[in-house]
Amino acid sequence: AGDTPRVACQSEALERAVEAGSDCAPFLQQLPAMRGAVHGLMADLLDSHVRETLAEKPAPSQQAVDETLALLRSYLK
Repeated sequence: AGDTPRVACQSEALERAVEAGSDCAPFLQQLPAMRGAVHGLMADLLDSHVRETLAEKPAPSQQAVDETLALLRSYLK
């Protein structure tokens, strides 16, 4: 997924700020960027999962539908 490197970069930047003992401002700036990267990655993964799981022929199993809905619910919390 395209956001995987972005998540890693954001995480590394946050780790460097923690190790450097930075003030709160860099953390407060980095956290929304990380959240955005994680949301993008999650959206990409959900898209792939839904396409692979629910595109079964002739129809997806009830278990596949239930598992996908559980994933969506956990994401939307």
